[in-house]
Amino acid sequence: MNKLKILNDPIYGFITIPNSLIFDLIQHKYFQRLRRITQMGMSYTVYPGAHHTRFHHAIGCVHLMMQTVNILRFKGVTISEEEENGLYVAILLHDIGHGPFSHAMEHSIVNGVSHEELSLLFMQQLNKEFNGSLTLAIQIFKGEYPRAFMGQLISGQFDIDRADYLKRDSFYTGVAEGNVNSERLITMLNVVNDELVVEEKGIYSVEKFIVARRLMYWQVYLHKTGLVAEQLLIRVLKRAKELYNEGYKLPASRALTYFLENKISLEEFNDHTLEIFALLDDYDIISAMKEWQYEKDFVLGHLCSMIINRHLLTIKIKKKRIKSELLESKLQEMMLKYNISRAEASYFVFSGDISNQAYQLERKEIKILNKSGKIQDFIKASDHLNIKALAKPVTKYYICYPKQTS
Repeated sequence: MNKLKILNDPIYGFITIPNSLIFDLIQHKYFQRLRRITQMGMSYTVYPGAHHTRFHHAIGCVHLMMQTVNILRFKGVTISEEEENGLYVAILLHDIGHGPFSHAMEHSIVNGVSHEELSLLFMQQLNKEFNGSLTLAIQIFKGEYPRAFMGQLISGQFDIDRADYLKRDSFYTGVAEGNVNSERLITMLNVVNDELVVEEKGIYSVEKFIVARRLMYWQVYLHKTGLVAEQLLIRVLKRAKELYNEGYKLPASRALTYFLENKISLEEFNDHTLEIFALLDDYDIISAMKEWQYEKDFVLGHLCSMIINRHLLTIKIKKKRIKSELLESKLQEMMLKYNISRAEASYFVFSGDISNQAYQLERKEIKILNKSGKIQDFIKASDHLNIKALAKPVTKYYICYPKQTS
């Protein structure tokens, strides 16, 4: 069987699969599930084109990693064949643990289990099936491999993950501000003392990358409509789980029912639980909500109807904290209008905060390699007046409530 397939990607054109191991991992049911997990969660409620999947993104990341390996080798960086495969596997599987609608499940029907932790569990399970051939990739993914630049390529301030998703999400949303030149950035990469650096002539591309990240977070990832849609979805799943705990049975798929019936934390994620999680995708949630909108429970029925029909809550975003008096008045309105309890009303009236930090000083900074061989932090090397400001987190506050109570 020919495993060296060519895929046609709307972002990069033709993409080749580098070897049979990557092909076999792509063909595995765990990875094929990513075709049914949207990359951008509920963002399609704002940007109709944002229906691309984690599958698209992961394949794009492998393509960029192949380019990166070729560039670094051309510049004299020694990367063995085993290390090369480790990088390809680690970037291919870095998002394999995402649940339905990406982040919504982490905050609702599992107890504080992150997608990174689940990705690691999937990789460890696949390592058993593939006779230990993922061992090095797991080391790189966990940041434990002694050559630090490899871990930085998987997860860092400028990594292959961000290089793809900014460009890809910009394309599918039509938000041109996020369109970074990933290929040029990769061409500017180098390695000094096993640390990732960007050559000085690439500094303006890095500036564009940081600014694009900031703009994409405010315009896309933290867009108020997408934010309120995701909050409603989180509350749908929380309410469904609450009803199950009270003995209320809801129509749902086998996989979704399992997570509604059981209290699942990281300790409970054994091989059996992982197999069931691997059956769970966006379609389980959508089909469940289509049924649940007709349930007698006021909260669940209304929440599902809001998402299915896109009759979302009003959301106001402010620079200052939401006053408790405003929140209380909206809660009272909701309780009186529908004759429901405070606990039920709080599913429809709530506040929170969002934060955007384009460049994170607490993480491994982007290093700039000057022509003289001197290495500087990107902020010190840049003459862009606003770059230092982008390292400061900006927090905004929001309140959500039903439109008819405004």
